[in-house]
Amino acid sequence: MRRKLLAWLEGMAMLHYVQHRVEADRLAVSILDTLAEDWMPSFDTTRLSRYLEPGTGSVEAIERETVFAMLAAPRLLEYPSFEEFAAAVRIRRNIVVAARKTQLTFDTSAAERPADYWTYSEDRGFTVLPGKSLIAALEKATQPEAAEKPYAFSCYRATEYVALLGIAQELETSNPALLKRLQTQWETRAIKSGEFHEAFLYELGSMSEPLPAAYYIPGDRLWFRNPDAGSSDVEGYEGSWVFYLGGGLFSNFWKSSQPFTITTKSVEIFHWRHGVRPDGEGQLKMDETVVEARVRKTLEDPMELQRVLERMLRLRDPQGVYGAGGCIDATREFPRWVCPDTADIVLPCI
Repeated sequence: MRRKLLAWLEGMAMLHYVQHRVEADRLAVSILDTLAEDWMPSFDTTRLSRYLEPGTGSVEAIERETVFAMLAAPRLLEYPSFEEFAAAVRIRRNIVVAARKTQLTFDTSAAERPADYWTYSEDRGFTVLPGKSLIAALEKATQPEAAEKPYAFSCYRATEYVALLGIAQELETSNPALLKRLQTQWETRAIKSGEFHEAFLYELGSMSEPLPAAYYIPGDRLWFRNPDAGSSDVEGYEGSWVFYLGGGLFSNFWKSSQPFTITTKSVEIFHWRHGVRPDGEGQLKMDETVVEARVRKTLEDPMELQRVLERMLRLRDPQGVYGAGGCIDATREFPRWVCPDTADIVLPCI
């Protein structure tokens, strides 16, 4: 493992960034302490890309930033083999590439999929038509052609599709047998919500041991919580599920050409409280035009921006509590292992 990993890091021109040692029959690799302190003080990875070549945006840049952030984690990330570590990096790269391309219509009460790849039933959810590739189906649902109308999704379901796509793309080469099982699963019954999380993801951090507020790895799935009790009653505005894209940017599935920074995301969520309006039937809805106007005004006012960020860039309160907490989650969600001898993805019986 040691030889493979170090040769791989050398091929990425990253070997001079790391230190390594053997502890209790395992290889521990981390970023040089001086680099971690200078480039990501307090584990803030949002500015990391500016120190790494090639430039932000390329596939190589995503992988290098991912590796650096993983090896500089506040707690050691353990993998059973070099192959599993390398697969984790590639899955995250796949997720970032897919998340950048994802363009959807936000809707919590309606859902749409391309009819030439998907079908729907109440008990099975959206399933892939027999003979249609799961990977192609996921791409077609989340990455419409220029002339196509984006399909309707909630942000939570959208993150499931993007994560599944990133994992499935890796399985094409690293574990085709597991990809075949995924294909069969989605032709039979969709996995979603809590079941999806349990099957494909695990969490790092907890409310009692939170991760540093600005520590993100490209490909992380995370939740920005709405700390306002009133506007969080509007369906779909309890918070916002996103992926970290690297370079200080977070996915924006509704305007893919305008990814969020932690500042713009925090300010948007803060102003949800100002956009709540009852509709003709007395149901609470969100007036996005009001929110957008408020966001623009706050971003142009340094003192108001500082006030809003001071409130929002705090660790969130526990579920059900609306106190002094902000929008920052204590945890990040990581893809599970996928290689043939070590995969820990568990699919339901079908």
